[in-house]
Amino acid sequence: MMFTLRNSSIKDVKFGKKVTVVDPVNLYGCRLGDNVFIGPFVEIQKNVIIKKNSRIQSHSFICEKVNIGKNCFIGHGVMFINDKFQKGEPSGRNKIKMTIVGNNVSIGSNSSILPVSICGNVVIGAGSVVSKNITKSGVYTGNPARFVRKF
Repeated sequence: MMFTLRNSSIKDVKFGKKVTVVDPVNLYGCRLGDNVFIGPFVEIQKNVIIKKNSRIQSHSFICEKVNIGKNCFIGHGVMFINDKFQKGEPSGRNKIKMTIVGNNVSIGSNSSILPVSICGNVVIGAGSVVSKNITKSGVYTGNPARFVRKF
């Protein structure tokens, strides 16, 4: 039986000051700001920026072209998606979309974040699916995620 073994690793990562990474992780080609925390079993792909004081909890996946703002919390098992599969198949490497998460955003565990823009000061409830831009601060929950209330 033939197989290829790839170890989890950290390659070509730009680290800010006082970054904490809990092994095992797979981080490559990304930038982590000051005081960022990365939990175990996290993958962060190239061209991802995570700004200072943000936390990424275990079992989360952050794909290419995601920009996470300052003071953000990404719960356990959050999946970022950079392709909407609009034609029922992958769009191809050159057509992946960007996701922007503003400052002071908390995303609850097991949420899925499609290629969108999320403004600052937002809470996304656990298990939510964010499929459209969020332009108004507040609390959002559900599938698809909908505005629930102001703070």
